[in-house]
Amino acid sequence: MEEPLCCCEYVDRRGQRNHLAACCCDCQDLDEGCERWLTCRSLPPGALGRIADTVADRVRVPWFAGAVKINVSLVPPLVLLPVFLHVAALHFLLGLVILTSLPVVVLWYYYLTHRRKERTLFFLSLGLFSLGYMYYVFLQEVVPRGHVGYSQVVALTCGLILMLAALARAKTDPGYLPILASSEKSVHQGLPGKSVRGSSNGLHASGAAGGRAVNGEAQGYSRMSAEEPEGVKKDWCARCQLVRPARAGHCRLCGRCVRRLDHHCVWINSCVGERNHQAFILALSFFMLTSVYGITLTLHSICRGRTPFVALFYCPGAYSDYSSALSFTCVWYCAIVTAGMGYILVIQLLNISYNVTEREARLALRDNTGRRLLGGLVIDTGQYNRGFLCNWGHFLSLGSSSPQRSAEDIV
Repeated sequence: MEEPLCCCEYVDRRGQRNHLAACCCDCQDLDEGCERWLTCRSLPPGALGRIADTVADRVRVPWFAGAVKINVSLVPPLVLLPVFLHVAALHFLLGLVILTSLPVVVLWYYYLTHRRKERTLFFLSLGLFSLGYMYYVFLQEVVPRGHVGYSQVVALTCGLILMLAALARAKTDPGYLPILASSEKSVHQGLPGKSVRGSSNGLHASGAAGGRAVNGEAQGYSRMSAEEPEGVKKDWCARCQLVRPARAGHCRLCGRCVRRLDHHCVWINSCVGERNHQAFILALSFFMLTSVYGITLTLHSICRGRTPFVALFYCPGAYSDYSSALSFTCVWYCAIVTAGMGYILVIQLLNISYNVTEREARLALRDNTGRRLLGGLVIDTGQYNRGFLCNWGHFLSLGSSSPQRSAEDIV
């Protein structure tokens, strides 16, 4: 019988028993990479990937039943964000360079992971740590100035708690469709000529249908169920081996089909679908209100006698001392993040008003079947739009337990 792992031992990705003390030992890829770098030679193909996998596998912390692996993508925001903000507070030009570079670096990392179809906790870690660190700076640097009342601190704290509660709700099941068991999959895959059966709840099929992948999403050929009324639109997902109801889609990052899939949000590291779309909008709304309120309180404290908008662009005493400079730098960081989240919220509200999801808008642009409205901010497919009030009524009833069939399920 194999001995249990001690707190500093673990089983590595090759299935071998290892120790934290040997984290820098026996790494041929890293040794070869350093040697080639010192001799100015290029790395062989795939070497960087193997080095990254080895480093990610060895970043662990001691735990009772063995060393626990830490997701490497969690670490950079925790270390770099405070460093960058403190350096930016040293001088106006440093702040300009850093605050301009941060959004560029974040967008570059987003497109890098999006192209590789990888899930990452970097953005969720960045978002949560940014909230915590901004709140910490507010309590340590702004409140002691004496211009913020107790009730205002309580109001800001309540807004932060409500936003985190909505965010936690948005992190729950977005409406995943059930996956076939392996034995059932083999049966379905062996019946390529059978018709597809299922209900709007995503029941499984009685036969397999050919599918095609478009932009990483399985777009199955639409087939009618023999047990459902005519006019009910369904299609077959070749990856999940199930019948998808109308507006459901396959997420290439989560590897699951989601009812009324809107998009995969990197900031919550999850899909936004039928069951968590309302919580997602609520979390964005609470964030906007809390962030704008916190920015206003901070600017009133460090730029007395000026309106928040004027103080954001003209605050002569902002760099008179380091505390004011750090607070002003954090205000600008919050303003940049708030502007980005505000844009996302506006797009979401417009899409809800026209009853269209991000996925449907993207597919409509690709197939040239939608109309650009409001300067291209929203794509109206015309397929599910029933008017402003009906569209919002449908959105507010998402995820309800009543089994009523929506008009969107009718072609």
